Amino acid sequence: MAFGRIESRRDEASATRYYVLSKQMTPDEFLSTVRSHWTIENSLHWVLDITMREDKSRSCNDHAPENIAMIRKLALNILKAHPDKTSIRRKIKKAGWSNIFLKSLLFNMR
Repeated sequence: MAFGRIESRRDEASATRYYVLSKQMTPDEFLSTVRSHWTIENSLHWVLDITMREDKSRSCNDHAPENIAMIRKLALNILKAHPDKTSIRRKIKKAGWSNIFLKSLLFNMR
């Protein structure tokens, strides 16, 4: 077991984050691991929050939040898998406007 610390500065603000590690790492390996975590955070959660407005969801009863989150992630995977190089937001709009494009999204699933 090991511990790591990252000090970051952005504009005038600074933050210190501490991590518990499962193994010893060099500083370069540790920095790479932390950055890869934030890549996932930014690429998945940011898209869910901004494009699919996950944070504004009002579903809070029973299993609804988990079910809707799973449907959003499935939809995101379908949209990312489509070969069209436009943005996720544009693909969502295009699927709403065109049944042909919607079918191409669904038939492109693997």
